[in-house]
Amino acid sequence: MSDENGTPQTPAGSPDPGAPAGPRPEPLRFFGTTWVEHGHGYTARRIAAAAGSLLAAAVSCLVLRFAYEGLSLADTGSFVTLLVVVMFAVCSALAFGHTWESFRKRPDPDRQASLRGLLAIGFVGSLLAYFFRSLTEAPGEALHRQEYETARAGHERRTTRRTGNPSKKRRRS
Repeated sequence: MSDENGTPQTPAGSPDPGAPAGPRPEPLRFFGTTWVEHGHGYTARRIAAAAGSLLAAAVSCLVLRFAYEGLSLADTGSFVTLLVVVMFAVCSALAFGHTWESFRKRPDPDRQASLRGLLAIGFVGSLLAYFFRSLTEAPGEALHRQEYETARAGHERRTTRRTGNPSKKRRRS
């Protein structure tokens, strides 16, 4: 098959004949595979990810401020107000720690599912973790790079062939 320009097309699911054999890097959210070579706008994407997550965290804090004012207007009492503020602070701190740790090692899917509510409440912490990690690298880049390098080394080890004919090897006496 070929397109209107005459360029041959590969069927869906088959590997590209021009692509190198072996493992392929896993794309990161907002970065694709630009994290491998740090090309194709990687720096601009990091700046945009950092600015976007910081802006989202600021807007989220503004929304939480409106919720706090709503509690004050409802005159629910200082205990309820304090309880809500502490809840958001603790959940944000836990979400920050969990998100930060997930950039270094893959989280357990069962634990991730059980923490879904906590992470939803502490969304400001997750956004701040994303912001701080974007200042140094693409969030999750170190983990993905380590896994990719390990997969590439394993692939090279499996595909490296011996040189020479082993039957012509001199025997030691």
